[in-house]
Amino acid sequence: MLQVSDLKKKFVKYNSKREKEEFYADNGISFQAKEGEIIGILGPNGAGKTTLLRMVAGILEPTSGTISYGNLSFETNGIEIKKDIAYLSGNTKIYQSLSTYELLKMCCDIYGVDKGLIETRIQEIATILEMNSFLYNRIENLSTGQTQRVNIARCLIHDPKYYILDEATTGLDIISSQIILNFIKEEKKRGKTILYSTHYMEEAENICDRVIMVNKGIVIKEGTPAYIKKDTNTTNLRDAFFQLIGDENNEK
Repeated sequence: MLQVSDLKKKFVKYNSKREKEEFYADNGISFQAKEGEIIGILGPNGAGKTTLLRMVAGILEPTSGTISYGNLSFETNGIEIKKDIAYLSGNTKIYQSLSTYELLKMCCDIYGVDKGLIETRIQEIATILEMNSFLYNRIENLSTGQTQRVNIARCLIHDPKYYILDEATTGLDIISSQIILNFIKEEKKRGKTILYSTHYMEEAENICDRVIMVNKGIVIKEGTPAYIKKDTNTTNLRDAFFQLIGDENNEK
């Protein structure tokens, strides 16, 4: 189980007078994620979602708070934890000059996948994400949706226990989006723990077991989509979010 407790991340910025100001991108976030559970991290741009996921993935060090994977923590078991994590960021860059196959084979070598299983593993993933038609094409020649599928593929090549997916379907066509969402649902059935950040409320409603709504670095609501809609007397998560933030979206 993934346990996040009172996580905070402080940054420094300069105001219009060129004076330093401290602010918290995330301020006291706590939640649990169990095996076989998809947790949606929902909120608008600038809410603190990406900062949160980077801390959970061990890429960014928290200002305070704790993150534990079962009995393990980054302080003492960082390398071991990262072997069990797949982290996907919306701005991840991959080698354009390689083919999809070459990139996946390289990732197999990096993660230490058994050499006797590499070909089988690549073919399995190509089938799951419907990549056989462009498996041997150079990445620079792929569409946006195809490239994102390659990005997903390189994350799951080592069969991780935890998926941390930040805006996995942003900007994709409906077919590529559905392929990725179907993949996420199947990984849930396999008992994987999935954190899924998105600002597409309808998408989260479709696949998430629980959602954590974040605004201005704090959790404003947590629970199942059904609970949140009932508690806010709304019919969808988008309306629930605006109900929770009130008139904040009208601030100048």
